[in-house]
Amino acid sequence: MANLKAQFEAAVAASKQLPEKPDNMTLLKIYSLYKQATEGDVEGKRPGFTDMVGRAKYDAWAEMKGKSADEAMQAYVDLIESLQ
Repeated sequence: MANLKAQFEAAVAASKQLPEKPDNMTLLKIYSLYKQATEGDVEGKRPGFTDMVGRAKYDAWAEMKGKSADEAMQAYVDLIESLQ
């Protein structure tokens, strides 16, 4: 567990220094995996139609529902490594 947490923290740092900015779908996946790993399942109301970005983020995070923090951390690490 400690090793996975260290890998995750290293991947978070690496995500800020990727060679090129990922496309929006990849950015949403990075966001949703990070939120699932650090906060767990999404809570609260889904943003309204006028908040397109908030709605997309909410939906992406909601797709991760039920995934454990460890699974989300590992998926995040794998995704960031694939982008480097």
